[in-house]
Amino acid sequence: MNPGHPYPLGATITPQGVNFALVAPRAAKVELCLFDHAGRSEQQRMQLPCCTDGVWHGLLPSGKAGLVYGYRVHGPWAPREGQRFNAAKVLLDPYAREIVGRYDGSDLFAGHDPADASQPDKRDNAAVALKARVAAPLPPMTPGRARIAAGDRVLYEAHVRGLTRLHASVPETLRGSYAGLAHPAVLDHLQSLGVTTLSLMPVQHRADEQRLLGLGLSNYWGHNTIGWFAPEPRYWSGQVGTTPASEFRAMVDAVHARGMEVVIDVVYNHSAETDELGPTLSMRGIDNALYYHLRPNDRALYENWTGTGNCLKLDEPRVVQLVMDSLRHWVCEFGVDGFRFDLAPVLARNASTGFDARAPFFAAITQDPVLARTLLIAEPWDIGPGGYQLGAFPPGWLEWNDRYRDTQRACWLRQGEADGTGLGDFAHRTLASSAQFRHDGRAPTASVNFITAHDGFTLRDLVSYDTRHNEANGEKNRDGHGHNRSRNFGVEGPTDDPAILANRMRAQRVLLAALMLSQGTPMLLAGDELGHSQRGNNNAYCQDNELTWLDWAGADMALAVYVGRLAALRREAPCLRSNRWWPADTADGTPGMRWLRPDGAPMTSADWDQGSALAILFEAASPGSPAWLVLVNAGAAPVDFTLPTGDWQLRLSSDPAQDRESGTRTLARSLHVTNSSICVART
Repeated sequence: MNPGHPYPLGATITPQGVNFALVAPRAAKVELCLFDHAGRSEQQRMQLPCCTDGVWHGLLPSGKAGLVYGYRVHGPWAPREGQRFNAAKVLLDPYAREIVGRYDGSDLFAGHDPADASQPDKRDNAAVALKARVAAPLPPMTPGRARIAAGDRVLYEAHVRGLTRLHASVPETLRGSYAGLAHPAVLDHLQSLGVTTLSLMPVQHRADEQRLLGLGLSNYWGHNTIGWFAPEPRYWSGQVGTTPASEFRAMVDAVHARGMEVVIDVVYNHSAETDELGPTLSMRGIDNALYYHLRPNDRALYENWTGTGNCLKLDEPRVVQLVMDSLRHWVCEFGVDGFRFDLAPVLARNASTGFDARAPFFAAITQDPVLARTLLIAEPWDIGPGGYQLGAFPPGWLEWNDRYRDTQRACWLRQGEADGTGLGDFAHRTLASSAQFRHDGRAPTASVNFITAHDGFTLRDLVSYDTRHNEANGEKNRDGHGHNRSRNFGVEGPTDDPAILANRMRAQRVLLAALMLSQGTPMLLAGDELGHSQRGNNNAYCQDNELTWLDWAGADMALAVYVGRLAALRREAPCLRSNRWWPADTADGTPGMRWLRPDGAPMTSADWDQGSALAILFEAASPGSPAWLVLVNAGAAPVDFTLPTGDWQLRLSSDPAQDRESGTRTLARSLHVTNSSICVART
């Protein structure tokens, strides 16, 4: 091999051959191993000739695209000192663009001796180890991607496989794939809902946990990454002439052609190597102490702020570099528009100071000319110290707002009960949770409002089950949330009782209305608009089957049409999607937003502590523009609202019976609003 260069990292095709560069500053020697096309037989082994600033590198003049390779990294086996080098194990390049093979849970992947974890396993795993394939860059991207204004954004969280696996309009060979998601029937549906931003669950290459594999299950959600540059091949259709990478890019192009964005869920908080008894697939064997947070009192053990066994060391510059290079790869190579960061506080925590909004990762993102313009969404909690950080992320970030979720559920499903909520909390969350987000110039759109997400009940199950039913997960129904603020309306699960079904439908409609009429950034869970059920499983992370695949044949398309109407109403009324905070008090004669009692009088301090009904008046911003009125009745009895002066027209009601009059009825001086419902009117 020739010396080559220490940058860029990974395997890079050049006019002179393929340059290999691997960060492993504590290694004594690094060997490049070349394999046959299937990655089963080791054909050649050669030492990387140079180490520059901790980067081992070399140029292979005969190298070209398609070459399959892995590394053997030499160094001491000293777990209590944080070192787990074992040259008997072939290791995956963290910068692999395409990955060959699949982890099957075998103990042959372990770096330690299965009978004695303090000793190295001396068995060679070359035949089964995960390897990288040298990949040529994709052609330049199609220009002209969508740029969605912050106030116009409507997120739709979906799973690539689950979205289309049972979709009859998608060709059978494409169902469950990137190509299936790009099918016109799917994109037509998303546009009919008013979706602007498709938020995909993890699509980076994953390895399923050994425990799940032993149960015959898999990590369906995909939050167990081992290849941060490579699209997951399980979502590839396998069409001739395509690769997982090219098919993913074509899917993004198809979404962009519809004027929508693509956001992907990324997991940089931990890797699939899990804890000290987990497999040695890549970074653990390359430079364990560099890549992972280790416990200071015993460096053979890992910090576990994620609940998955390990945490990537994002206060280490080389690890920040890995993450930044990966993010730029997905933007520049694949065209994605943004990222949802799983367990995001881990990205900004170190063992000594905890979470820091000025952490190296945030600084790197902010100054990066590519990434600073992308959509950045945090899941703002984990199980580590100071793990709940809602509202603490820097300006420019959006955050999943679980307090919005809990308040809306309590308001509409648990009103009057011990875990119910009052009008003050409802109003605060409906206006984008200013206590959490109104600081440092952040806008209301920083609050990602949702009723349901992948983690928890679907909307149909939220109104059909009082308790979780996760038996299929093999954990004796102990996993998943136990406090769901759900309501079954009298029967647990499916029923033919028309009264219960009617109440469940009313509850779904009012929750969807509350979501789409709130300030902030709304997020829908795929399938909620179809009435999809997971039969009460609120932690279906390991269920790759009809439990999680959307049931298009049994879809409630009337509910989907209703969601589309809500989105259209949101687009029609700028006041419902303002990217500026409404003032707490509006001077008389100044157009603004006002809180009113059902009798039309302004709300007083005492009114916030009692009752369950109010009106939100958005006065006309200028002469000739309309005023909007949102009437909220979260109580168990109907309420007659006195309307402000003006010619009001009913535009929507969450009550199906009353909604039939929407768009055709000019209202009198008052409006009878049924229990547990929302009405919208405009002048």
